[in-house]
Amino acid sequence: MGRPRTNDAAVRERLVACATEMFATRPQEAVTVRALAAAAGTSTAAVYTLFQGKDGLLREVRDRAVAGLFRDLTAVPCSEAALDDLYALAAAYRHWGREHRYLYTALFGGAQSFVPSTRVGDRDPVQPLVAAIDRAVADSVLAGDVTQIAVSLWVSLHGLVTLELAGSLDGTAADAAFRSTIDAVLRGWATPAAFPGLRRMGPAL
Repeated sequence: MGRPRTNDAAVRERLVACATEMFATRPQEAVTVRALAAAAGTSTAAVYTLFQGKDGLLREVRDRAVAGLFRDLTAVPCSEAALDDLYALAAAYRHWGREHRYLYTALFGGAQSFVPSTRVGDRDPVQPLVAAIDRAVADSVLAGDVTQIAVSLWVSLHGLVTLELAGSLDGTAADAAFRSTIDAVLRGWATPAAFPGLRRMGPAL
């Protein structure tokens, strides 16, 4: 009888699934190649054969997270109102984070910054958000630097989703916090044309 394969698709998927949970729930330094292999029911050799080691497996997990978030955000249909699109994109971001909690935490919760591989390429999940903000600025709905607006919106989204995944916000409280926070951020950058009667205040320095 020949030796069992250690580099087939099933083993690869088990390693990615186990790594996703472990990288999301444990400090990265505590996740060893031996622990990853044991959790997936395979050998340490499989980790090196399929991913060239722990760093390659971590890169695969994060690449999949980026690709999944990008896919869901780009699936949000564009409308004639850029502001409505931004609310829809924020909702899609929150939904993806709640449905893929381990991928979300592995992507945004680690101490190391994410560097996408060549397999991710230009599928940056921030692109749909930046494009909608750019259109809102061009339409005089929002006023300000596009990058700064995107950062402020992402910081708010990330905080909301992180608190929700941690159980600090749930149910109606989470829904209310999401609506009020995103509304406040967008109103903070809005022009009077977007919210008639609103006196827009610039971001605090």
